[in-house]
Amino acid sequence: MAKKILVIDDEAQIVEICSDYIKAAGFDVITASDGLKGLSAARREKPDLIVLDLMMPEMDGLDFCRTLRRDSDTPIIMLTARVEETDKLIGLELGADDYITKPFSPRELVARIRVVLRRVGSEPSSDIIRVGQAELERSHFQLNLPDRSIGLTPTEFEILATLMSQPGRIFSRAQLLHAVRGVAFESYERAIDSHIRNLRRKLEPAEFIVTVHGVGYKFEG
Repeated sequence: MAKKILVIDDEAQIVEICSDYIKAAGFDVITASDGLKGLSAARREKPDLIVLDLMMPEMDGLDFCRTLRRDSDTPIIMLTARVEETDKLIGLELGADDYITKPFSPRELVARIRVVLRRVGSEPSSDIIRVGQAELERSHFQLNLPDRSIGLTPTEFEILATLMSQPGRIFSRAQLLHAVRGVAFESYERAIDSHIRNLRRKLEPAEFIVTVHGVGYKFEG
């Protein structure tokens, strides 16, 4: 069965172009013209991935992410015309898995969609990673602790899986980027910090992720 992609953008031409390329790549496509309609479609259609514009009427992309992440870990790729790094990092901190700056190539968008979906659907050597009392479960994209289970986005999961695969080892931002994207992009390295902050908020009060200043991060169970 084809994966279902929800495209949310108030620019009809962008929606049409993106839809055509995504359909040509073998995916099913649903569209919405603003954030509120997109939120309704996301909850009704349960897409496998969402392509989301940042600037929209009714509900912008940041509010959409903030609202959706209360009850869903569906992967999100954010489209933004803003060039300020702060705006992109805010989107990542609110739960977006990736972002693309407008104008962009529809082929690049399809490639990014495939990368994120590969992470979601990849077949790991082991479904469970255990470190101490922490248990990372790929089949449900969650971290199980003695007192609770924590849902994770695909990007958060891959970062945590990389750190937990070798407890105590220090991973640089570039190495973590390579783990989640398949290649390291220097311009995206600060995005790792945003995902780490998200993970730490979810893990509180536990302090599993340790910052090694000037080097990177490690997991200590």
